[in-house]
Amino acid sequence: RRSSLMSSSARLATLLLVGALALSGCSRGTKEDAPEGTPVQTLYQDSLKLLEAGNWSGAENGYRRLLAQFPYGPYTEQALIETAYAQYKAGKHDDAVSTIDRFIRTYPTHRNIAYLYYLRGLANANRDTVFLRRVWSLDSSRRDLSAPRQAFADFGIVVDRCPNSRYAADARERMGALRNTFALGELNSGLYYLRRGAWTSAAGRANFVLETYPDTAYQADAIALLAASYEGMGNQALASSARSQLASVNAQHPATGPTTPG
Repeated sequence: RRSSLMSSSARLATLLLVGALALSGCSRGTKEDAPEGTPVQTLYQDSLKLLEAGNWSGAENGYRRLLAQFPYGPYTEQALIETAYAQYKAGKHDDAVSTIDRFIRTYPTHRNIAYLYYLRGLANANRDTVFLRRVWSLDSSRRDLSAPRQAFADFGIVVDRCPNSRYAADARERMGALRNTFALGELNSGLYYLRRGAWTSAAGRANFVLETYPDTAYQADAIALLAASYEGMGNQALASSARSQLASVNAQHPATGPTTPG
């Protein structure tokens, strides 16, 4: 019995020792991840190094620890900005938008507010990656323009409110690209109707492109769609007028001829 008791005691001691080592290991890992008492400047610099190295996830986690331990202070604003950037670079566009919204609500007059709107525009422009594929679909019911339209609005804020910022010129170019995208989406919807003999709906889409997006790369295509729609309706007068308008546009911009609807 004595031997049995000693054996049991030894096993118990071993189990306790293993448990203690396991807990110690967990404790060391926690302290390495978020050591208590680490100066805010050190937390920030460590996170910044990860960001500059392209370790987006590590940088985001580092900034989160900083914000959790120091929710107010000289590094809070910059940590939030760089958190949003890390999330955007990591492809976490929804999270980036949420972080930016939080920042704008808290610091609406911040000196870097133009950058935050610009970054939100970039995140929203990439938010629905499915849209980038679906815009080429002729089935208009499958498209969702909400995120790209929000991106357009974000870039518009940069251009309108901060015209002298370093981001204004690029924001303006991106707005032009988005307008082309919106026009193409409407044009494809018109082609969808045209191919199914829905002449009135096709003409409506063409006119919408011409009225709403008059300066896009798809102006000639919209006029060609309009001419084909009127031709389908049997309205030769309007079809002839549209073809004359198309010839005029092509003469002014010969390098941007239309893709004839078929």
